[in-house]
Amino acid sequence: MDASNYRRVPLGVVAPRDADDVAAALAVCRAHAVPVVARGGGTSIAGQATGTGVVLDFTRHMNRIVALDPDARTAVVQPGAVLDRLQEAAAPHGLRFGPDPSTHSRCTLGGMIGNNSCGSHSVAWGTTADSVRELSVVGAGGDTRRLGRDWKGAPDGLRALVEGQLALLRTGFPDLPRRISGYALDALLPERGADVARAFCGSEGTWGLLTEAVLRLVEAPRARALAVLAYPDESAAADAAAGLLPLGPLTVEGMAADLVPADAGLPRGGAWLFVETGGGSPAEARAHADTIVRAADVRGALVVTDPAGQRALWRLREDASGTATRMPYAGGDSLLPGGGRGLGGEAWPGWEDCAVPPARLGAYLRDFRALLAAHGLHGTPYGHFGDGCIHVRIDFDLISAAGVARFRRFSEEAAHLVVSHGGSLSGEHGDGQARAELLPAMYGAEMVGLFEKAKDLWDPDGLLNPGMLVRPHRLDENLRFAVLPHRPVDVEFGYPADGGDFSAAVRRCVGVAKCRTASGPGGADVMCPSFRATGEEEHSTRGRARLLHEMLAGEIVTDGWRSTEVRDALDLCLSCKGCRSDCPVGVDMATYKAEFLHHHYAGRRRPAAHYALGRLPFWLAAVTRTRSARLVNSLASMRPLAALAKRLAGIAPEREIPRLAPETFSRWWSTRFRDRVRAYVRERRRSEEDVRGGPGRGGSEGNGERRLAGPLFPGFGGKTVLLWPDTFTEHLEPSVGRAAVRVLEAAGLAVLLPPRTVMRHGPIGDGVTRGPLRLTTLLPRRRHRVCCGLTYVSTGQLDRARTVLRRTLDLMEPYLAMDDIPVVVLEPSCAAALRTDLPELLHDDPRAARLAAAVMTFAEALERHAPTWTPPRLDRPAVGQTHCHQHAVLGDAAERRLRDAAGLTGALVGGCCGLAGNFGFEKGHEEVSRACAEEQLLPAVRAADDTAVILADGFSCRTQLAQLTDRRGRHLAEVLAEALENGPQGGRSAGPG
Repeated sequence: MDASNYRRVPLGVVAPRDADDVAAALAVCRAHAVPVVARGGGTSIAGQATGTGVVLDFTRHMNRIVALDPDARTAVVQPGAVLDRLQEAAAPHGLRFGPDPSTHSRCTLGGMIGNNSCGSHSVAWGTTADSVRELSVVGAGGDTRRLGRDWKGAPDGLRALVEGQLALLRTGFPDLPRRISGYALDALLPERGADVARAFCGSEGTWGLLTEAVLRLVEAPRARALAVLAYPDESAAADAAAGLLPLGPLTVEGMAADLVPADAGLPRGGAWLFVETGGGSPAEARAHADTIVRAADVRGALVVTDPAGQRALWRLREDASGTATRMPYAGGDSLLPGGGRGLGGEAWPGWEDCAVPPARLGAYLRDFRALLAAHGLHGTPYGHFGDGCIHVRIDFDLISAAGVARFRRFSEEAAHLVVSHGGSLSGEHGDGQARAELLPAMYGAEMVGLFEKAKDLWDPDGLLNPGMLVRPHRLDENLRFAVLPHRPVDVEFGYPADGGDFSAAVRRCVGVAKCRTASGPGGADVMCPSFRATGEEEHSTRGRARLLHEMLAGEIVTDGWRSTEVRDALDLCLSCKGCRSDCPVGVDMATYKAEFLHHHYAGRRRPAAHYALGRLPFWLAAVTRTRSARLVNSLASMRPLAALAKRLAGIAPEREIPRLAPETFSRWWSTRFRDRVRAYVRERRRSEEDVRGGPGRGGSEGNGERRLAGPLFPGFGGKTVLLWPDTFTEHLEPSVGRAAVRVLEAAGLAVLLPPRTVMRHGPIGDGVTRGPLRLTTLLPRRRHRVCCGLTYVSTGQLDRARTVLRRTLDLMEPYLAMDDIPVVVLEPSCAAALRTDLPELLHDDPRAARLAAAVMTFAEALERHAPTWTPPRLDRPAVGQTHCHQHAVLGDAAERRLRDAAGLTGALVGGCCGLAGNFGFEKGHEEVSRACAEEQLLPAVRAADDTAVILADGFSCRTQLAQLTDRRGRHLAEVLAEALENGPQGGRSAGPG
């Protein structure tokens, strides 16, 4: 599969290392009459990167920038080179490659040439074909060709074919900037230089196999500004777009309100144009943008000059191809395949890239909306309004026979609509299977016949990507959804966003491949750390989702939940949850992995690490009950015993076993709590004696009285918060819990811990007292600890996780019945588990949602419940990594504001530390774990000077740093607590404490 609606099963995949490998693979396929399909990043949305023969994956090895000549403004690249890598290489010279599709972080230049891709800046710099100088290709017969102008590299007979049809070629192509459909035979006209390289662009791998390209670079503007123009609706924005082109913008992009979050900060409107301008200086770029704003007739406007602000807005646009696939539509819930009703719209490509003359765009969109309504379909157009090119995802039903028939009827009518407006069926991503069948409506039979003759000259045996462009497959065959089960699969999690349907959850992956992005230094995204470490498609979020798709289909992966192929692909998933936030459609591979492992090992022996690490809370609780932490630490320090223990537990031999705390956090807190209660009682007695004027004497009632009564227990002032004693804080690093108590209390908050016994008479406040004295009060009762179930969930032990979580809810129930009792969780992974895994696993228990809603991070608790508190000033640089679960589930806005208030300067890096709970400790994972840490975290820490604070709120992050560096990471609570102890500044609060 690629990013289209289509699926074909290839015979095999070859990853060539050079042009000789390409020729050798082609020779074998030619000898056996096996088709060959060239593939780059697999982001094509028309199906042209799928095939039943041999697929050549150019991304593995043929991915280099061979040369870059800044004086000539050219670059030589291999077909598997990712566009962003070329942009990074050209940027120091003030240059760039002009076209930039929204998939620029993972699409390849070979794929861009094959599809003649464009991107948002084609208004200024044209299509890929406009930027191609020469191409090296291996022909279908195994011959090597160098394509260029003046018929250079043309196969025999091509010149005669063209010169015999000059009149047709001069009149048969629509005149518009985004005409991508069909073969670009008009580039071979003598007045256009008979440019064979340009004609090759957009041939979708049907003419030859690209092995190298010489590309033209353009000068990049030194400064940019972004004008955001608001309009009542998308048609009004489309009508206005063409009028802005004479002002020389770099881009004119359009988006409707359906695709924009309410908090995006855009001017009020129903649709917007994003108009980018350039200049030699920020002032010049801003002046250019202001000119466009003045010239535009708009409801409102905003000019953004801050690069970070511009990036945030462009991300909205770049993610639209994924965002548009899962949206609630104004018409109500949409039907899921199989007849169920979804919670939102499942929308798909299929009519994605048509282009019309820019001046006709508004009229076309109005007609297009009417056509959607006539077929009962929904979609949200967006895209390159300045070029008249529109993207749209539509809620086709591509499983039922009636839905597929409607898909065909709509496509046929939409093709005639585009042609009636003088447009092209494809304006960017090519025809592939989605539109090639409709080319006669655009070009007529004579021109399509000419396309077929050209194809036969390049590929006489029809081996190169057959079924594309000419003699095409039908647009309604090979649909990837047809093989999926039509009834919901029996699963453990609730999948609330997918109507409880696991198949619908897996269908979320539309293949845009953002998970294949190789993040640069300082990138904020997390997804997908295992792919970044291995470069293997099966280790990307998309690859794993596709394997789950095949597991559900049952045609290739035939053993269902017992599949070893799926198990092996999921083995290197770190359960970082990065895809939950970074994937434009919210694929949640961590949950899918837990679901799979639960079914895969049901009734079978699990890996040793699942028993040792997956049940970590149980083992650590046993150590606490037996008071054997020091003994365990001593045994673990003996190398032979430690090696044996790691071997039996399935732990990587390279890992050190963390030391256990001799005193747990809860024991420290309970001792401190009792001491404070005793002190309160003594102070209360003295206060009462002062009221009476001393022992045996009267006095004025109320004299000396102090306001000490808190909402749950006397002696505690201010807002009460429950501090969650997670497994890692409780048993491994109680110093984090102690520091958090110190800071929370300094901020005027009353800190309590959750109870350890079920309280039948409501919460008392100390987590120990049982209520009024009754006969059963004196009977022994088993004590438990609250637990988020994280380790059980991550290893797929969902039955145990459910038991642990229900017990936790029983313990927490009295507090959940009260209003506004925040639950502060210090460990981000535990907070994320309570926010998401808990309500999704116990979706039938209303208490789960209440506890999830009460969970907040340390910084959120201070911000919401101690807003007047001022943290101590440190005025030091801070480095480290935002915890991957915090990034994906919780967000870190409150943490960033708290760091700023404390004078901790600098941004934390993204990515994942690589330890990821049990993952990095498991045997066989150490190399990938280290590679993940080396991507961003370790370089940032090594580059930090000695004065920098190393922040790592997650236990896994701190452990990874401790085992791979000589620097110690600390929780933000520890840093603030130390500052409170050491300095008089800061720490002021308007409340008690």
